[in-house]
Parts: sequence; structure tokens; C-alpha cells
Amino acid sequence: MKRDWIKIGWLLAMVLSVYGWMNAARADDSAKPLIIGMELNYPPFEMTDAAGNPTGVGVDMAHALSDYLHRPIKIENMPFEGLIPALKTGRIDLVISSMTATDERRKSIDFSDPYLSTGLSILVKKDSPIKGITDIDKPGVIVVLKTGTTSAIYARDHFKNATVLPLEQDTACALEVVQGKADAFIYDQMSIYQFAKKHPDTTRGLLEPFQHESWAIGIRKGNVDLEKQVNAFLADFKAKKGFDALGDKYLKDDKEAFKQMGFPFYF
Repeated sequence: MKRDWIKIGWLLAMVLSVYGWMNAARADDSAKPLIIGMELNYPPFEMTDAAGNPTGVGVDMAHALSDYLHRPIKIENMPFEGLIPALKTGRIDLVISSMTATDERRKSIDFSDPYLSTGLSILVKKDSPIKGITDIDKPGVIVVLKTGTTSAIYARDHFKNATVLPLEQDTACALEVVQGKADAFIYDQMSIYQFAKKHPDTTRGLLEPFQHESWAIGIRKGNVDLEKQVNAFLADFKAKKGFDALGDKYLKDDKEAFKQMGFPFYF
């Protein structure tokens, strides 16, 4: 009988030890920084301030997520086309970088619930005869695209006759149209609006989206717990008018302009 009690005591000690180790592991996970990848070259969503510090809509979202999860974060700045590979290999834990949730991307990563609605629009030369996407895919038309974006995917799948010029920076793409070297630049609606507003003498924006899209937070495949946490955060952030506050902080003038043009705002 005494031996039985010794065995029971030993087993109980082992169970408590394993339980304590599991709790410690969970505590360590919650203390580890959540590494968030983004390309800090897309104002006003992801950018740097005058001192070189990350700022913008996506950055504020990341800090709000940190507060919600009670977990520190670390922002990793990297080229947009490198974000998904970094997520897949475990270099980063999340992507918050104005990324469109597409079926193609879902083959390699998971996404949160969408947090922003937008679409693809077109920047053209001021005197261009182009009126919409159906005028793009023609011989002699030069269209510029940012690599790694949904506009590049669209061009790959739909353009057979136009000359497609992929570039790494959206500002370089817009400059091609500004200087008359390209006929059109396809990109997201907000950016096309911004570039057309910045270069009104040489360009105009065809702002009605020809393809509607949603942005979401990228999550590594199979990380179900983190996906649930992120979705809970997004629902809470929306309920507390967090997105409205970000719109007023970073996009107030654009929000009013879109209202006047009859376009729904993003959040």
C-alpha cells in the first residue's frame, strides 16, 4: 500500500511539473514580441515619420493589436514582395501592409477577416483616350504596374496585347505616366486618387474600381489561435470606432473628397 501511495505521489508530481512547464511556455509565448512585417513605403497606411519611425494607419493598427493582446510587437520593414515568403518561413508572425486577400495568396497563407474595402483603378495621361479597363489591352498601349501587387496579377491573367512594364516602386510607376512614357498605371483606388491629385496638369484618375478588393492581415497557414485573436481584435476595434478614428487622423481630406465624388470610403 505504501508503494502505491509513493507511485501516486510520483505521478502527481510529474503531472504538476508538466502543467507548470506548459503554463511557463504559454507565458513565454505571450511575452515574446509579435513580429509584424510591412513595407514602410505606402503613405498614409505604412510609412516613416521625419525621425524615421514607423507610422501610418497600419502601424497604428499594429499597436492597437499589441494593446488588445497584451503582447509586445516588433515591426519589420521589408519589400512588399518579400512579405509572404517571410511569413511562410517564420521570420515574421503577421503581415499588416495594405495586402489584398486574394485566392492566389490564400494558397500559401491565411488571412484575417477583411478590414478595408478598395479596388483597382487607373491613372492615365491627361489627354488620353482611355476611358476604362477595356481600353488598356491593345497593341501599342504601355501599362506600368508595381511588382508583387494584385494589379500585376490582373495584368498577367488578362493582358495579351498591351506592353506591361513592372516596376518596384509605385512612385516610379506614376512618374512614367506623368512624363508620358506610359499610357496607364493600374493600382489601388486611393493611390490613383493621390497621384492624380498631385499631378493634375499631366494625369487624371479613372477612379471607379474595375475590380473590387479587400485588405486583410496575413497569417501563417495553420496558426488558428492567432487568427482567432486577430479577428477578435478587428471586431472589437471596429465596434469601438477605431477605424473611423484612423480615417479622420490620416485620411480626413480624402474621406470628404470621396464623399463628394460618390465613392464609399474604405473602412
